[in-house]
Amino acid sequence: MIEVTVTPFYPVLDAGLLARRGIRAVTATEALLEAGVRILQFRHKGFFSRDAFEDAQTIAALCRNAGVRFVVNDRADMAALLNAALHLGQDDLPPHDARKLMPTPSIIGFSTHNAQQLREADREPVDYLAIGPIFQTASKENPDPIVGLGQLRSLRTLTEKPLVAIGGITRETARSVLDSGADSVAIIGDLFPEPCTKAALRSRVEEWLAICSSRT
Repeated sequence: MIEVTVTPFYPVLDAGLLARRGIRAVTATEALLEAGVRILQFRHKGFFSRDAFEDAQTIAALCRNAGVRFVVNDRADMAALLNAALHLGQDDLPPHDARKLMPTPSIIGFSTHNAQQLREADREPVDYLAIGPIFQTASKENPDPIVGLGQLRSLRTLTEKPLVAIGGITRETARSVLDSGADSVAIIGDLFPEPCTKAALRSRVEEWLAICSSRT
């Protein structure tokens, strides 16, 4: 495993949400990189078509050229092909098996939703952990129970690995989440303005970076 320091702001480009906002994944990536992000996750829950893979290849190259960590969601095979970091969920390939498919060294993150999952995940060969949903979220059809800030403070004590909070976090609540023990906030929904032009997205991301960099 690799000693990982996660940045306070962790943007997630969700393919389905991008389509609904009417902006291409590559265009959105360019906006995020121009704004100055240091990590970017490509979240593709549907069928990984040839077109989707070609987009992922382009995004991976853009991130590599910018010195930005590129993360692929769920798919160890795609992460390995793209020489990307991997983020796994509870229903995906277990991290110890995913390690067998990934080149060495590789970064793997793992999502959890409660104390039991967090304790078990802490024993897995992963580099960082995620916990959520912190608040109510529309990014999942059947979300897990809300964690909340009070429980987040308690869960923070269960692991020394970097902890990424996710789920319903907005610009108004991000500081409270970071101050409750999260090392980073992963943002999906409140990443995208409406209308979602490249310029508007870049401006929104710059706002996010300012919020997260001013944590107390």
